[in-house]
Amino acid sequence: MTPPDAAEPSGLHRLKRRADDRATSEIANAPAAALPERFPPLQRTSLSTLQVNLGYRCNQACSHCHVNAGPSRSEMMAPETIARIGAVLRARGISCLDLTGGAPELHPGFRALVRQARSLGVDVIDRCNLTILSEPGQEDLAEFLADQTVTIVASLPCYLEDNVDRQRGPGVFQRSIAGLQQLNRLGYGRAGSGLVLNLVFNPQGPELPPPQAPLEAAYKRELAQRYGVVFNQLYALTNMPIQRFASSLRASGDWERYSNLLRQNHHPQNLARVMCRSLISVDWRGNLFDCDFNQQLGLPLSTPRTLADLLRWDPATTPIRVGDHCYGCTAGSGSSCGGALAA
Repeated sequence: MTPPDAAEPSGLHRLKRRADDRATSEIANAPAAALPERFPPLQRTSLSTLQVNLGYRCNQACSHCHVNAGPSRSEMMAPETIARIGAVLRARGISCLDLTGGAPELHPGFRALVRQARSLGVDVIDRCNLTILSEPGQEDLAEFLADQTVTIVASLPCYLEDNVDRQRGPGVFQRSIAGLQQLNRLGYGRAGSGLVLNLVFNPQGPELPPPQAPLEAAYKRELAQRYGVVFNQLYALTNMPIQRFASSLRASGDWERYSNLLRQNHHPQNLARVMCRSLISVDWRGNLFDCDFNQQLGLPLSTPRTLADLLRWDPATTPIRVGDHCYGCTAGSGSSCGGALAA
């Protein structure tokens, strides 16, 4: 990152530098025995969220993407699989439908599924990349999301244009800001509107995110001053060593260092709020996983296996499958699944 003033680094640059220096020092000075030998076991609490990956097609191809999504991907959930989702929401009393991809909005059944879930009183989250709002054929998408009171979780990995375009492609930042301004005009992110707009930060490379609270304050200040943009909350997420980002780590020789960084910065108190304890992930084929990351690693539930099986399943009977990648969800004050957890 090139700070706006080389003599006085930006708030984001200072926060990142402190976090990196602290983590690097801990790794360098820690004996090998200090690294956790294995990720601790996890038990489910209850099932409140169904996270559905509608497919891997996306209008972007981001360097950090753990799904390896992009414009050339053709995987897409079949209509008959989507039709089962409503039955599962009703039968299990699930309170939240979390839609992801790729760009989930590109699925032809996206809007019908949102309407069905909202008619059942289920909260809906749209994992939105913001540029989708200006794609041809999606000009009314923002209005649709507002009409359905959909919560938007939108990726914006920095408030500086060069950083975003470096990670996500030329022109992405300006299109993202235009999307945020459009959402703000509809009431998203504004107090009392009932329209929730949360943003997502992730680091540029193999490093931990800075502490979430001061980073959120910096985002709110900079986006408001520069672009008049407001939002509700910022999630500072750790890059997961999976798919496209994993390939980058291996190519640069950073795989072992980054894996140790995540392990060394594991905080047990974060285990209480990782999403897999109350979430089931569904891939585009209708197969079930503990989380989106296990989905990308090909680590399915042993039972149940499909959406139909979910109707007859007791969550307490199936342990959560964990592995070294899970340290990305508990490292430091950030998380790859639910925002910052540790103080």
